[in-house]
Parts: sequence; C-alpha cells; structure tokens
Amino acid sequence: MSAEMSEHTHIHHPYSAAAFFDLDRTLISGSSAFVFGVSAWRSDMLPTTQFVKDAAAALAFKVRGDHGGDIAAGVRERILGAVRGVDQDSLIGLNESIVPKLLGKVRPESKLLLERHRRQNRATYIISASPKELVEPLAKALGMTDGIGTVSQVVDGKYTGKLVGPFCYGEGKVEAIQQIATWEGFDLGECYAYSDSISDLPMLEAVGHPVAVNPDNRLNQIARNRGWPIVIFARKTKTVIRRTTATLGTAALAAGSFAAGWRISADRH
Repeated sequence: MSAEMSEHTHIHHPYSAAAFFDLDRTLISGSSAFVFGVSAWRSDMLPTTQFVKDAAAALAFKVRGDHGGDIAAGVRERILGAVRGVDQDSLIGLNESIVPKLLGKVRPESKLLLERHRRQNRATYIISASPKELVEPLAKALGMTDGIGTVSQVVDGKYTGKLVGPFCYGEGKVEAIQQIATWEGFDLGECYAYSDSISDLPMLEAVGHPVAVNPDNRLNQIARNRGWPIVIFARKTKTVIRRTTATLGTAALAAGSFAAGWRISADRH
C-alpha cells in the first residue's frame, strides 16, 4: 500500500475505531457451518455421508463450543476441504438461501449492539473462519462495514483447497484485524472484540476492549480472572446478564456498552 493511499485512508475514513465480531455462537446462535452444509447438500455440492458428519460436528459445537487451537488444523481442513473442487460461482449462488437463514439466527441483542457501535461511529466487522464469499454478504445484509473470512485460492473458476492469505482462525484473526487496523488507521487499543470461544483469545487480547459473549468454560474463567466484561445473550428472553470481576471503571464501561435498551443485571454469585 502506497504512503499516499495510507495517508488518504487514515485521514478520510469515517470511523473512530472498530468492533470485531466472531460469527458462530456470538453474532448468531449456533453454527453457520450447519446452515452452509444443508444448502450445499441440497444443491448436491456435499455428499450425504459428509453432511451427516458435519451435522454431528455442528450439533456438538452448539452444545459444547470450540475447544481452541488444538483443533485449528482440523477446522482449516474442514473449511478448505468443503470447497475443494467446487465452482466459485456455485458457492456464491448458495447465498440466496444461506444469508436469509443466517439473518434469522442473528441474536436480537447482537443487532442492538451493532446499532450502538454504528451510532458511536465505529466500523463493524464479522471475523470468521467461514469462507469470505459467505461472510461478506451476511455482513452487508446486516449493515456492517465488512465481513472478513477465509479466502481460498481459485484456479479456472474452481477452489483448489489452498489458502490465500491468513486462515481466519486463532492467531489468523489477529493478523486479519491488524491488517484492517493498518489500512484504516485504527488504534486497536480503542477497538472492541466479541467472541464466545477460547480459540479467539488472541483476538480478544489484541484489542483494548475485549468482551466474552456466552463464553465457553475456558474463556469464561480467563475473562473472570482478567476482569473482562462477560455477557450472556438469552435469545428467548432477550435479556443480557453482565458478569464481571472488573474494577469499577471497567464495570461502568461495560454497563455503558450494553445499555442499548436491554435489561442488565449482575451475577451475584
């Protein structure tokens, strides 16, 4: 990127900072991979045996959550393997059925939070290991700035199963948000990140305002130990429960961040 472009971007972009959202179990309830799998299976892009495996994995993920970097290689192979040999146009064509389904899974509280960040002049991004071809249209449909996902190599219109750029998982998410921050002139110390998973600990540590959303057990413990805000999005009741061992100042910040017309209560245990 030229110095001229860097200067232009830094001065003229309209945002003061950014908020980065994990997709599965954070922005939406459950797993986007399952929605993708159903659409791919119905379009004869995915064999039934593989669909059954992926459905079982998605169900386990919904119940238990992610277990961190120890499965990063498996996640990468699953994402890349799912599109290997597939026509890019065919994958993009799935958005017609996938995006409406994913929009239906977006948590009501997430929509309010996105709106709050927009009103406070922050850019909003989805950061997900899912293919960019699926993440970007969802982000646009939600009125977000952009969707950052895994970019797979395309040769002669078909996916090769190889990566282009960082794999958007674990440390790869940090690389992705650092690139965005450099391009847009954001100070990551002023940025927010939201995730449910221990695998996103690097991303949460990379920003000044990390927030654990419906965290898995390991992330919950770390967030408590470090005094990070912890929020529980209850889809049915649309209630947010804030739990934190933070200092008064951080607690006040957390309360301010989530006072978008929601009921907020403290966990007294």
